[in-house]
Amino acid sequence: MASYYAGVLGGEEEPHFLESCSLCRKHIGLNSDIFMYRGDKAFCSKECREEQIECDEAKEKSWKHSARSLRKKSSEAAKDCKTVRTGTLVVA
Repeated sequence: MASYYAGVLGGEEEPHFLESCSLCRKHIGLNSDIFMYRGDKAFCSKECREEQIECDEAKEKSWKHSARSLRKKSSEAAKDCKTVRTGTLVVA
């Protein structure tokens, strides 16, 4: 049976993103509520959507923490680094 939201790519049917939950992959029926997140992720329940949001927030917090520690390490390395300038000196 053809999918309601069927998209054909290369002759093969690929399921549309509104047909299954982005987290648990449960089928979302035609008359079911769909809980959206970030515009392109569909979820079968509020709980699945909230779990994805929490996961994304944890990843984002981890990335920010990693970036902050990298900046701190590079600024510490810059303090230890001796700068040597080369160029032309003109004396009159």
